[in-house]
Amino acid sequence: QVQLVESGGGLVLAGGSLRVSCTASGRSISSYGMGWFRQAPGKEREFVAAINWSGAITYYADSVKGRFTISRENVKNTVYLQMNSLKPEDTAVYYCAVRKPGGTYYSSGEYTYWGQGTQVTVSS
Repeated sequence: QVQLVESGGGLVLAGGSLRVSCTASGRSISSYGMGWFRQAPGKEREFVAAINWSGAITYYADSVKGRFTISRENVKNTVYLQMNSLKPEDTAVYYCAVRKPGGTYYSSGEYTYWGQGTQVTVSS
């Protein structure tokens, strides 16, 4: 069993930056791919970014490519999402999740354990 806790969300002005973190407990996530998803009010949960177990390979949604960076520190059992040049449309609850072995990175159905989410609000 893995417990994930996201932190670092908050209110930021458009154009600003924010870093959200996801820390795991219960077992090591060092051998698992990890992903970030987000869900805005009235919308479906959507893929944001993902990273393989070593951190060498990353994946991004087109909407955040060039603005967001996913990274991880396996010794801390933590995954990060650095968000720059934030836009009002980035406003959502951001969730991290553990990818099932062998699953794709882009589909939420390929992820197992999920955190409770952290709210990110970008004001114009």
